[in-house]
Amino acid sequence: MTDVTGAPVDVLHTLFHSDQGGHEQVVLCQDRASGLKAVIAIHSTALGPALGGTRFYPYATEEEAVADALNLSRGMSYKNAMAGLDHGGGKAVIIGDPEQIKTEELLLAYGRFVASLGGRYVTACDVGTYVADMDVVARECRWTTGRSPENSGAGDSSVLTAFGVFQGMRASAQHLWGDPSLRGRRVGVAGVGKVGHHLVEHLLEDGAEVVITDVRAESVRRILDRHPSSGVTAVAGTDALIRVEGLDIYAPCALGGALNDDSVPVLTAKIVCGAANNQLEHAGVEKDLADRGILYAPDYVVNAGGVIQVADELHGFDFERCRAKAAKIFDTTLAIFARAKEDGIPPAAAADRIAEHRMAEARRP
Repeated sequence: MTDVTGAPVDVLHTLFHSDQGGHEQVVLCQDRASGLKAVIAIHSTALGPALGGTRFYPYATEEEAVADALNLSRGMSYKNAMAGLDHGGGKAVIIGDPEQIKTEELLLAYGRFVASLGGRYVTACDVGTYVADMDVVARECRWTTGRSPENSGAGDSSVLTAFGVFQGMRASAQHLWGDPSLRGRRVGVAGVGKVGHHLVEHLLEDGAEVVITDVRAESVRRILDRHPSSGVTAVAGTDALIRVEGLDIYAPCALGGALNDDSVPVLTAKIVCGAANNQLEHAGVEKDLADRGILYAPDYVVNAGGVIQVADELHGFDFERCRAKAAKIFDTTLAIFARAKEDGIPPAAAADRIAEHRMAEARRP
């Protein structure tokens, strides 16, 4: 069943009535000439203009696309709050296979829709979009980050995203084992694309043994060829990776939902810390992890390096300044673990409480 706009009724219920809703604005965008179909979701502007990337993905249904935009934008509110940024949360999704339908005309049309929001939403890269795409979008919209250095941008944000995840891993190791070093630890990385391959480099430099997997064989091959005699091995799929004997840390770095009713019971790692967004498939998974004695570093906290970078771009990008901010993810992660212990709750719930407090304080007159 749909409402008069054609939007599924259950999506509207999520938006207006559920705990996962509370969004300020959702915009459905269509440009028939270019084939653009997009959803822009603004969850909160309590801390400032909503900031979040543009995902370009072949969703099975429009309902799935809207639901993803709602979930991702809400996550950005919490991520930006925990990163100490003066930004609220937003996210956009473009429906379709970027390999098939992405064109300059489509990106320009999308830029015009973002520009029509007058700065309430600032966009950047996400799955399926790249720096070159943001350069095109920026031709129609000045509220665009993640641009190339040649176009007054900071370039690829995956570098600092990976660095932040690495800091979250170090904090997790400090909390669980009393030592932030990952030397001798076995770390499984699921997804070695834009962010994952940078993370592997950090891990190897720190002396970790790394096990990798990716749906793209060429991504795995790139790392194995780069490190032919180092501590990198590959397995055939995430299902095999999470069962690797002696795994210390599991790093989901692909799409969301990696932690679910099927994966958590068989996970061998003692720590989960990765770059993927929305790793917990549903409410209650964080408790399942805690019940198994698995320490979970909240995804939106440890993967905030990228948004720290694109936010800085709005004020004149300085890499070292951003790197210093991303390094603080180590301290933020430790503070979340301490709060979780103090309140007797899982780390994911502790992070939510801290973020919600900051947003609530910002709303006070």
